[in-house]
Amino acid sequence: MEITCYRNDEITRVTRQLPASTYNQAITLFSRNESSHLFVPIRSMQYMAIIDAKEFVFIDGERKCWIDIAWQNFQRQERSALDQPIVYEAVYYRENLTEIMLRLQTEFPLALRNLMNKTFIKGTAHIISFPDSSR
Repeated sequence: MEITCYRNDEITRVTRQLPASTYNQAITLFSRNESSHLFVPIRSMQYMAIIDAKEFVFIDGERKCWIDIAWQNFQRQERSALDQPIVYEAVYYRENLTEIMLRLQTEFPLALRNLMNKTFIKGTAHIISFPDSSR
């Protein structure tokens, strides 16, 4: 799938924290993906998250290709354990997105979990034969 996205001028930039479980799950799914982008539908909000190596962007189903919010500048190296939250910057490209951001914090992890449950892991399966212990 290919989508061309556009950005308005930046309205504001806020430093936030993302739970480690959400970040780790997003990066795990992205690393399993063969494309340079991972598309995560957030059906409950009619939003699409697009994850790449540098940022997570969120587009509204009504505005199609216009980015509303981008999560950028993830400070992975600042944490000393994988279960610590990740500091990042939320960049807003429209006014009055506070409520949307709050919903994204709840719905995005659920959408990741749904995608994780549906994702087919490619690889070769091997069956190991154990010797019959009754002999």
